[in-house]
Amino acid sequence: MTAQTDVSFEAKVSKQQLGLNERLRIDFIMNQDGDNFTPPSFDQFVMVGGPSQSISNSWINGTRSFSKTYSYYLSPKTKGNVTIGQATIEIAGNIFKTQPIQISITSAVDIPKDPNDPEYVADQNIALVAELSNANPYLNEAVSIVYKLYVSNDVYLSGLNVIDQPKYNNFWNQIIPINKLEIESGTYKNQPYNYVVVSRAVLYPQKSGELTIEPLTLDISLEVPSQRRNMFGGFLRQTVRKTITAPSRAIQVKPLPELGKPDDFSGAVGSFDFNMTASPEVLKAGEAFQVSLNVSGQGNLKLLNMPEFKLSSALEVYEPERSDNIRTNLSGMSGGIKVNYTVVPSYRGAYPLPQVAFSYFDLSSKTYKTILSDAITIDVTEGPVNNTTQSNLTVEKGSTSSTMAFAGFKSQTNMVSVSQDKFFNSKSFWAWLLAPLFLLPIVFIIKRKLDARSADVVGARSKSDWRKAHKYLREAKAAMGESNLFYAALERALYNVLKSKLKVPISELDKNSIQELLVKKRVDPRKLSELNELLQSCEFARYTPSAMDGMKSDYEKAAAVIVELSKI
Repeated sequence: MTAQTDVSFEAKVSKQQLGLNERLRIDFIMNQDGDNFTPPSFDQFVMVGGPSQSISNSWINGTRSFSKTYSYYLSPKTKGNVTIGQATIEIAGNIFKTQPIQISITSAVDIPKDPNDPEYVADQNIALVAELSNANPYLNEAVSIVYKLYVSNDVYLSGLNVIDQPKYNNFWNQIIPINKLEIESGTYKNQPYNYVVVSRAVLYPQKSGELTIEPLTLDISLEVPSQRRNMFGGFLRQTVRKTITAPSRAIQVKPLPELGKPDDFSGAVGSFDFNMTASPEVLKAGEAFQVSLNVSGQGNLKLLNMPEFKLSSALEVYEPERSDNIRTNLSGMSGGIKVNYTVVPSYRGAYPLPQVAFSYFDLSSKTYKTILSDAITIDVTEGPVNNTTQSNLTVEKGSTSSTMAFAGFKSQTNMVSVSQDKFFNSKSFWAWLLAPLFLLPIVFIIKRKLDARSADVVGARSKSDWRKAHKYLREAKAAMGESNLFYAALERALYNVLKSKLKVPISELDKNSIQELLVKKRVDPRKLSELNELLQSCEFARYTPSAMDGMKSDYEKAAAVIVELSKI
C-alpha cells in the first residue's frame, strides 16, 4: 500500500489457506472516501458474490471515524498458490494500492458434520433454488426464473440481504418486483419446508445456443437451536450468518426456423392480433385524418418493430406517434402497441390506403403467420383538383380526311417582316452557351456525394443509433423520479451509442467485451470507469429504488460519457 498521511487502504481475507470446496471473502477497506475503485483480477477464482459495499461513519467524543469496505466472495478454480493482485483507489487526488496477498489452495477438505455445530445445522436446513419455466425456449420466447429460499421447520429465517444479482447477459429482462417477502409452505426433496420468493424475472433470450444464467447470492441470518437451555428448560437459539448461492442455470435457446419465414418478418414472437383503422373516412381537402396500426396480444411486444406504412406522395404524412400499453408478469409481456399517423390530403378524390402486413412466429403452432389489414378508402369530397396528370389526345384512324380535319384553319397567311433579333453573339448568348460547362463539375460532385451517402449503410445505421440514443436520453430525463423507467431508458441510450461506435450488435455487448473494445480505442480510463458505474447502476436499479439526487447525478454522467464516446 502506498503510504500517505492519515490515509489507510488495505485488503483483508477471511483465510489464507482453503480447500477447493470452500469460499474466500476478501475485503478492501479504506478510512477515507475515494473514487475510481478498481479491484484486482480474480482470474483464479469464480466470483460467487459481490461486490457489496458497506460504510461506517460515526462520531465519538468529537472525533469522526469513517470506514468504507468493498467485499467479494470467491470460490477457487484450481489447487496451488495463488496471488491476489493490488486493488487501487483514488483519494484526494492520490492513487493508493493494496499489498498483494498469497493464498494457498488445497484439495477439497472435509466439512465437519457435527450435528451440534450451528454452521452444520444451518447448512442442512436451507437451500436456494432457481426455478425456470422453460429450459429450451425459442429465440425471443419468454422464460420466467424464480429464486426461492427454502428453510426447514427446524430453523428460523431472521434476516436476508441480496449480495449479488444475476446480470442476465444475452437476455432482455424485466424484474418482477416483490413488495413484501412472504413465507409460504411447500416441499423440498419430498420434505415439508417453508420458502420465500426472493427474486423473480421474465427473460427473453436474444441469442440462440447455450446461454448461462449467473447465480444469485444471498447473505442470510438464521436462528438455529443450540445445546444451551433457558430457565424453563427449552433450547436457546443461536444466530448464524451464511452466504448462500443458487447454482448457475443453463438454457438451450432454439433459433427461429428459416422455413416459411416471411420477407417482412421483424422478430415478433408470441400470439398477436393486428389491424389498421382510419378516421374519418370522409373529409375535405386540408382536413386531417388519423391512421392507426394496432398490435395486441402476448409476446415480445417491447422488442418488436411495427410494420412500415407508406402512402401516396399526394398525401402529407406527419411523424407517427407510438403509444404502448404493456404489462409484464411471469408469463411474459401482454397488452398492445398503437402507432398513429396524422395525414392531410391536399386535393379532392378517392385515396385507397394500401394493405399492411404484420408477420410473427406463433409459438402454439410453431409456424409463421401473416395478418393483412382491411382495405380502406379515404373519400375527400371538397377541395382543389390535382391537374398534374396529362391527357393523351388521339385521333381515330379513318375517322376523317386530312383535308376535312383542318378545314377550319386558314390556308393562306399574310407574312409580316420583322427586324432580326440581335441575340447571336450577345452577352446572353455566351452566358447560356457557357453555363453548362460551369455547372457540370458541380453536378458531378453532388452526384458523387449522394452516391456515397446511399452506399454508406454503416453510416446510416450509425446515425440511426445516435438518434435512438438521444431519444432514450430524453426519455430518461422525462422519467426522472421513476427509477425503473429512468434507468431502463438510460441503459438503452448507452447501449445504442456503444453499438454505433463499436460496430457490435447490442445482443453481443457485455461488460467484458465493452471494456476490451473501449480500451483498444484508448478511451479515457476515467470515462470508462464512469461508464462501468453507470451500467452497474442501471442493473442495480432493477432491484433497489434510487433517490432523485442519484438519478440526476447518473443522468449528468451519462450525458458526459456519451459526449466522450462521440469523439472515438
